[in-house]
Amino acid sequence: MLNFYFVKPEEPDYLEKRERYVQLKDVHEYVLNIGFLFRKSIGKRCSLYILGSIGPMITDTETERMSNGFAFADVVAVGFSIKIKSLQFDLRPSVRHVSNAGLGSENAGYNTKNIELGISYLF
Repeated sequence: MLNFYFVKPEEPDYLEKRERYVQLKDVHEYVLNIGFLFRKSIGKRCSLYILGSIGPMITDTETERMSNGFAFADVVAVGFSIKIKSLQFDLRPSVRHVSNAGLGSENAGYNTKNIELGISYLF
């Protein structure tokens, strides 16, 4: 989120804000999502699924897109799982949207595209 032109000249103190927001920073997010997962088996070892979740989030750093504090995180994913002996491998591409729903001073929000890989040991 290092976009020099995101802060427009119409904003008060825009040069100072540009200088502050283009600095590299660590952002810590604390999220608790609740959602659903619909799974369809394909044979005995494979399955496809759709996942959706939403929940509250706390972020500790203000950025050019969002003020720090309370926000929401939404996730939509499509996944594929395969079982091989006692292991289950999982591939899950997803899209995540973060926004504070207008509760903070800055709320442009942002989207991320993710790919998650997982391995589970089955007893």
